[in-house]
Amino acid sequence: MTTRESATVESGNGINLDARIYKPAHEDNDSSRDDQKIAVVLVHPYSVLGGCQGLMKGIARNLADHGIPAVTFDMRGVGKSTGRPSLTGFSEVSDVVAICKWTSQNLSSNRILLVGSSAGAPIAGSAVNVVDEVVGYVSLGYPFGLTASILFGRHHKAILQSPKPKLFVMGTKDGFTSVKQLANKIKTAAGRAETHLIEGVSHFQMEGPAYDTEMANLIVTFISSL
Repeated sequence: MTTRESATVESGNGINLDARIYKPAHEDNDSSRDDQKIAVVLVHPYSVLGGCQGLMKGIARNLADHGIPAVTFDMRGVGKSTGRPSLTGFSEVSDVVAICKWTSQNLSSNRILLVGSSAGAPIAGSAVNVVDEVVGYVSLGYPFGLTASILFGRHHKAILQSPKPKLFVMGTKDGFTSVKQLANKIKTAAGRAETHLIEGVSHFQMEGPAYDTEMANLIVTFISSL
């Protein structure tokens, strides 16, 4: 049975983050060796619009059921986490880095997959190359569109230039990014960059619990390819 534990992680400047760790009953990773274990860190949607780690709970539980430990957390200014959220998500990048480092030290996982949902995707993308233990990245509804780029455009470069493997999952009716906009961005990406489109699904539909199992299955498949 999946177990859930809580932890407080320091992000720097006196900011403390509330984190939850979903541990599998049996870890079915590629190898029992510590240097082969992979853990998933999940970054929630936009704090300013009510994003919180609770939205990532279903995916985290599904991953743990697959034998993969998963960590969710509230970014600064959300829930029990201290500090204040930023509009552009740049302050939150250090929160993601802190959680990744904590995960590698406390879960004996020298390989981390970073997963970001909605605005959490650009924030996570900016942390990918900062943490050596991160071996891949999955975006769930990256807001590449023109309006969203006013807030998050400066994050694009970091993930598109990263040589680490990346997967961009999006509904074909995403209101923030068109299928064409996504395709044009991926053409410029370095290294291995894949897309997975979910037909007829909107941005917020994909964020909903009805798609948690599908998102987790896509993440598990991607992990098996790393």
